[in-house]
Amino acid sequence: MGPDEARGGEEGRGRDALPDRLATEILQHARHAGLGPGAHLREQALAEAFRVSRTPIRQALEMLAAQDLVERHRHRGFFLKALPTEPAGPAPGAAAAEAGEDPLYARIAEDHLDERLPARVTESELARRYGVTRTRLQRPLARLAREGLLERLPGQGWEFLPVLRSPEAYEQGYRFRALIEPAALMEAGYALAPETAAHLRARLRAVLDGGWKTWPRTEVQRTGAEFHEAIVAASGNPFLLESIRRVNRMRLLLERRISGATDRERLIRTNEDHLRILDMIEAGDREGASHVLRAHLWQELRVKRC
Repeated sequence: MGPDEARGGEEGRGRDALPDRLATEILQHARHAGLGPGAHLREQALAEAFRVSRTPIRQALEMLAAQDLVERHRHRGFFLKALPTEPAGPAPGAAAAEAGEDPLYARIAEDHLDERLPARVTESELARRYGVTRTRLQRPLARLAREGLLERLPGQGWEFLPVLRSPEAYEQGYRFRALIEPAALMEAGYALAPETAAHLRARLRAVLDGGWKTWPRTEVQRTGAEFHEAIVAASGNPFLLESIRRVNRMRLLLERRISGATDRERLIRTNEDHLRILDMIEAGDREGASHVLRAHLWQELRVKRC
């Protein structure tokens, strides 16, 4: 199945659902990567990032151009013009989706974590196992692929990528982050875009102002992951960013299974640490921010060991 056929998995949303969704995700991608006005939005790079063909990417960019958020230069492509102000709280539809989850996505993810699925599977095998059509499989498979947990093989097959299943691997993920994230802050040319900093600050404040209690747990976790990825993205080093994104995706998938009440004191401390790091970066004290970030990650690991 080619990338364009994935549109069949957007059940009940019409043929234009994929470009519409991609338009939103392109803006999120630009925000998280710290892109500012004038940034070149390359079709091929976006197609590879979202694992689709260039056709729906181009349609999405044209939709954004119609909204005056992107401008098209003849023979040069599309360029970011402006990023809309994003609400501090979770988007109503997105948060609800995160809270409830697609039950089929959750079942496949759980079976993968529990090693009840082979490393390589075909869509026909999955359809028989879960009693669904192959069309119904497209949306959860596409999400797993976007999250870096699943990779399409030539033909009809898929391959699951390794995840942090064991406590040892989970700890190694934190150790890796404690090496990489502080180092990213010291990269030459490090620059956190003002609009990205403002967005992060609004999200963190919203969590502290009650989001920790009223938001879906997955949304609170996503806010933390978004902060760390944005801090690394500002380094301008795509290798660092991709490494952290992959570890975060695996970590968040594993943490979905952790039950129990939210630890209010830990969440408050975590988000206050994030705000402190953000303040130091904006004040130009990247070295100090790097030290605080390293200490923060080690503290988070110590708490989660308990």
